[in-house]
Order: sequence, then C-alpha cells, then structure tokens
Amino acid sequence: MTSQPSYSSGISTIPLLGDTIGDNLDRTAARFAEREALVDRAAGKRWTYGQFVEVVNQLALGLLDADMGKGDRVGIWAPNCAEWAFVQYATAKIGAIMVNINPAYRTHELAYVLKQAGITMLVAAPKFKTSDYAAMIEEVRGDCADLRQVVLLGSAEWDSLLARGSHGDPADLAAAQANLSCDDAINIQYTSGTTGFPKGATLSHHNILNNGYFVGEGCRYTEEDRICIPVPYYHCFGMTMGNLAATSHGACMVLPAPGFDPAATLKAVQDEKCTSLYGVPTMFIAELALPDFADYDLSSLRTGIMAGSPCPVEVMKRVISDMGMNEVTICYGMTETSPVSTQTGANDDIETRVSTVGSVHPHVEVKVVDPATGLTVPQGTAGELCTRGYSVMLGYWNEPEKTAESIDAARWMHTGDLAVMDGNGYLNIVGRIKDMVIRGGENIYPREIEEFLYSHPDIVDVQVIGLPDEKYGEELMAWVKLRPGVSDLTAEQVRSYCTGKLAHYKIPRYVRVVEDFPMTVSGKVRKVEMREVSIQELGLESAATTRHA
Repeated sequence: MTSQPSYSSGISTIPLLGDTIGDNLDRTAARFAEREALVDRAAGKRWTYGQFVEVVNQLALGLLDADMGKGDRVGIWAPNCAEWAFVQYATAKIGAIMVNINPAYRTHELAYVLKQAGITMLVAAPKFKTSDYAAMIEEVRGDCADLRQVVLLGSAEWDSLLARGSHGDPADLAAAQANLSCDDAINIQYTSGTTGFPKGATLSHHNILNNGYFVGEGCRYTEEDRICIPVPYYHCFGMTMGNLAATSHGACMVLPAPGFDPAATLKAVQDEKCTSLYGVPTMFIAELALPDFADYDLSSLRTGIMAGSPCPVEVMKRVISDMGMNEVTICYGMTETSPVSTQTGANDDIETRVSTVGSVHPHVEVKVVDPATGLTVPQGTAGELCTRGYSVMLGYWNEPEKTAESIDAARWMHTGDLAVMDGNGYLNIVGRIKDMVIRGGENIYPREIEEFLYSHPDIVDVQVIGLPDEKYGEELMAWVKLRPGVSDLTAEQVRSYCTGKLAHYKIPRYVRVVEDFPMTVSGKVRKVEMREVSIQELGLESAATTRHA
C-alpha cells in the first residue's frame, strides 16, 4: 500500500468575502457603531466604530483632496499608533496602495523603498526611539523623484490633511469606493530579507481582508473580543492578523505601546480586559520572564496567536498554563501569502498545538515537495512547503523575474520552508532550506536541536546554526540565553547534557552565551548575522572559503 501524498486543501462552509476593505469596514461600523474599535494606550485615546470610521473617512477625503487616488503609492513609516490604522483604512477606501516601511530602516533602505515603490506621499512619525525620521527623510528626499508630499504625524501638515477632509464631499469618497475591485492591489510589504534588497510583496483587498477574517474565525472572534496587538503594524501580523481580523468581526484593537514593551503589554491586557494576545515567541518569553509576572491579572485572556518564527514547545505550554490562554493558536505563513496558510484550532489538543503549526487554512491548498524534483513527497517525509489559493500575493512589485522564482506556473508559492505533513494533514516546520545543516552527509534540522535544548534547566532561549568545518563540511553551534542567576554554560556541559539523548552528529560543537539574538523588527532571528559573527570570532574564515570553493 502506498503512502498518501503530502497534500491538503482547506474545505470550508464559510465563503470567501468579496468585499473591499473599505466596504467591509463600513458594514462593521454600521452594525457596531457604539462598540469600541481602537484603543491607543500611549496616546490615552479611544474610538468607537462610529468614531473610527468617521476619522478614516475624513482622512480618505483629505487624501483625495491632496491628489492621491487609486493606484498611487502612499508610504507609512511609523511605530504602532492610531494614525497608522487610520492611514491603513483611508488608503484602502480610495484605492491608494499603502506601502509599509520598516521602523528600523536607515536612510539607504528608506531611499530604496521610496524609489522602488514610486511613493508619491510619505506619512511618517517625526521620530521613534533613537531614529530621527524627519532628518532621514530630508537626507534622501532629493534623490526620490516621485516623492511629492511628506506628512509628519502631529505636524501642521497632518492637521491640514484632516481639516481638508472635514470639508470634503462624502459623495466623492463614495464614488472612489465604488470604483474599486477587491482584486486591486492595496498594500506593498517589503520582505525582511537578510541578503540583498528586500522585495515588495504586493497584496490585494481580497488577499489580506480574507486572511484577516479567517484568522479571526480560527480564534473564534466576535464583537465581544478585545485583541492586544504588541506586534508591529508594518508587518502582516499587526495590520492583517490584528486589525483586519478585528474589524471584520467588530472586535476591538488595543495598542499597548508604540514598540514592544513586555510590562506595558501585560498592563494593557489587565486594564483593557483583553481576550486575545499576539506575539512572536521572543515576546512571550520576555513577558513570562518579568519578575512581577504573577502580579498581573490576565484572567480575561482566552485566546491569541503565537507566530512569526518557530514556537518552542516549552514556551507554548507556559503560555497555556501560566497566562490562561487555553485557546491560543499557532499560525504559520509568510508575507507573500497574506500571511497565514495554516493554523492550529481551538479544539486541537495541547500536544498538537505545541508540536505543529496546524492544518491548512480555509480555501487554501498546501503540499510538501521534493526541492530537487518538485514532486509531492509522501506524508511523513520532509520537503519544501508550497501553498496556493486566494492568499498568494499578486507578485513582487515591479519584479516579474523574482516573482517567477517564487510562484510557479500553477500559482504555487514556494515558501523555502522545510515541513513534514502527518496523516491528519497537520504540518511541522522543521527548518528553512537555507538553514538546513549538512554535517558529514547527514541532514540536520536546527529546530529539532533547539527544541531539545529548551528542556535544559539553565536555558531560556536558544538558536542553532551551522558553521563551516573543513572535515565535516559543517558543524553545529548553539547560541543560548540563560535563566536569571545563571552566569555561564560551557560547550562541554551542553554536550554532556545531549550525550545519549541526541545522535552524536546532532550535538553542538560550539556554544555561545548571549544576552540577545540579532533580530529583525518583526521578531525574526537573523541567523545569517549570527553565522557571520561566529565565523569571525572562531576564526573559521578558511573553512568557509574551502567549503564554498
């Protein structure tokens, strides 16, 4: 008897939405006008759905008066704030394409995105943390021919934009909305590439509205829910899984702080009685590690999402037991797929929720293929995860060749992630194709070693990478963060802990104790940077040269 192929499709009795984002928001606001829509705790402000859509419409009319319209690119460069959400929905209402700009970008990256996307208006915070956005914009502005208008939040220009909108004709906005298709491009998100320039994933109303809606369905959202969103808006996690999941269900969006702050996040959950909390694993780790963690009242929490990078089993178990998030779900995806392709269910047992990234999302297909042949592999076999359906991006902005490298002729998006599908269609991500380590001919998936090392009593977080080795081709190295009160952990101690429990070739040769990992703003660990630092520190340049010769 032959094994079943690693293929699954998301059957659903709930149809896809055919709305544009603006029309969907209007419907929600009509139903839940008096319910709270948005809370910006740093600003000390809150809006009902009736008030929220009023500001969105005002800003949309202001944008129309500023000659922004369908297809024009409007950049947003700011940390999490209410104005970010207003820009998201106002641009959607008039068909302008909102371009998310990473708050961590410096002038070189900013100039690239402004030019590559052809941004004509840039809405930006004047500054954030140590970044002087206003000064950086002025530094590059002269080289960006398309950039006609810069509007700094809180400035006279921002106030003027809203004031112009308050005198606009609602009929003009209604006409602009009526001229939109749900398949129009509405958003460009630049992938957080670790090499070369980022690529602009171009997404439609249909892509992200439906993805947010079905993520919300997976979390069982209703108008009673209040979602704490400490993850960045510039990323799909914040603006799609957060905002669009909320507004498509009438739920409330709660912003605990402009940037991630573990104490502010838990205080927001407590004070706002949030029912859902989002985060990448490192955020949950930071929250659980707070010395006064037990003092926060988190009893309102029911659900939430952990995503963005592989979720350590031990961390997931603590989120369920110590934070009371009994219905917490794991989501898996990528910017190019709007982002979510798989999600665990609220009814899944704990073992499934801590050991898989769930099963295929409604109206989406997934398969696991041999990276060399492209053929679907049998269930239980590792291969590259591919996904197809409404959620796959329109393409990379103005880069058809790069689009063709990722989306094949049958519209399958090749994720670059290695996965294994079990007999029930649940998927386990075992690593990135690029992260896979080949030691002496043995394929090693760092995720497996990381999961094992989480069980070490002194290790609070760990990342495993491959380093060049003249004898074996590659050797393993573990970067570890230690629990408070533990000052050191040697490679010998780690190897001793692994001996007899892991195959000898999976035991790390090198160990480095660190305070933090190099991260992207969206919470993804930069393993490329870790590898570069380690090669230099250990003097392995010659082995790296030999391996790539």
